[in-house]
This record gives sequence, structure tokens and C-alpha cells, in this order.
Amino acid sequence: MEIDHRHPVFRLDGKVAAVTGAGSGMGRAIALTLAAAGAAVLVGDIDETTGCATRDDIRAEGGRAAFVAIDVFRRSSLDAMMQAAVDEFGGLQLVANLGGPPTPTMPLLEVTDAQFDHAIDGHVRSVLHGCQAAAPHLLAGGGGAIVNMASMAVDIPAPGSGLYHLAKTGVVALTRVLAAELGPSGVRVNALAPGVTITNFTRRHFLGDDGEVDDARREEFISSHAARVPLRMVATAQDQAWLALYLLCDASRFVTGQVVRADGGWSMA
Repeated sequence: MEIDHRHPVFRLDGKVAAVTGAGSGMGRAIALTLAAAGAAVLVGDIDETTGCATRDDIRAEGGRAAFVAIDVFRRSSLDAMMQAAVDEFGGLQLVANLGGPPTPTMPLLEVTDAQFDHAIDGHVRSVLHGCQAAAPHLLAGGGGAIVNMASMAVDIPAPGSGLYHLAKTGVVALTRVLAAELGPSGVRVNALAPGVTITNFTRRHFLGDDGEVDDARREEFISSHAARVPLRMVATAQDQAWLALYLLCDASRFVTGQVVRADGGWSMA
């Protein structure tokens, strides 16, 4: 049977999606991709300038989008975001929770209580609150799908990345439990675990002394990481957005509680 890439199973027409961190990087790519598939998108970001830019780009392509400023460290902010999606578009079926800011690279034995709390609040508590805020709306509509952002760090606990590993492993745990709890009501919950992806999140690794991108450092960063991956490449934000689309559309209607990896094969080792 020939498969048409325009098959309606990959379409999101009539669906409403809420995406946190949608002003840049993977969040922006996911928001744009879901909109291109037909979803109305509630763009959430702490940065009004970049968030509104994502909204405007969706509208410029003929899509439906609205923006709301959010702070993922505040439960009330996430509650307001999910309610805004319902108020603006009449419902909510799809959610992408991207979590918080980078964690410091340091030995785990040197992590302070304040650093630990900040990492857990930004990556675990924020995702839990996002799911808690969205779930009543999804259940009221008869079901839906949630994608939470994990990381290849859950498979590869490298020295210095312990704090990030702990936080993202927490995201995986809550994803699996929520999948079991919400599955009978028609809500699927999965985690996306990206490998090295070139976004503003990774940009900090190749900045020069002046704070600007150092092209030589950037190429070294990309080549060194690509060399460790069977596919000999690093990802773009769009690579991760395609996977998010799959996990949120009906093509994955029998997939829940999974950690789906787009890491070029790195985690196989």
C-alpha cells in the first residue's frame, strides 16, 4: 500500500494545542509544525517578543494562534495558559510541555539545595503542573495527547550532568505514571528525548569570550558530537518537531507511556 504523507492521520485539523517555551528553539519548531498540520496553537513563553513572533509567523501562514506570557515556575501561570487555550479556541486536545532553563554543569556532590530545587522546579514540577493544568480540559473533551520534554541524558548520565539527569529522569517517571492513570480516559502521555540539537539551549557551548557565537567553536561542537553518533550528525529543532507531531497526532494512537528518542542512535551505546 502506498502511503501518502498527506494522510489525514497526520493532520490536526480541528485540534487545539498548547506549547510552552514556544518562543524559540524546539518549542517554536513544535508550535509551527503543529500549526502547519492544522492545529490552532496557544503559544506560551516567558519572552513576549519571541512568543509573539511565533504567533505572528503562524498567522502569516494562514494558521490560528494566540500568545500568552507564562512563567513555568508558577502553577497559576500554567493554569491560566491552558484556560486561555480553551477560551480562545474552544477546547484543548494537545499539549507540549518543554520544561525550564538550563541547569549548571557541575559534579553532583557539589550541588547545593538551591540549585537542586531550581532544577526540579524548572523541569519536573513545571511539567507536572502543566499536565495538571491541561488534564481537566483534555478529559472534558474526551481525550487528547501530551508530550513532555525529556532528554538523552536519561540514558547517558555523563559526569557533570547529574543535576540535569535527575531532573529529566523525573520527567520520564511522571510521564509513565500519568500515562497509566490517564490512559483509561483516552489521554496519551509520552516523553520526547532529544539528542544533541542545535538551538539557543546548546548555543551556550560555543560562545566566544565576547559572548557571541564563535564559528570555530560551533563547528568543533557539532563535529565532535556528530562523531559519536551512528548517523554522524546532530539534530535541528525541526527534527524534534516532526517527532512531537507524530506523538501528538493519531498516527501514534496506540503509543503511550513511552520515552521516544531522536538522538541519531547515540543512546544505543
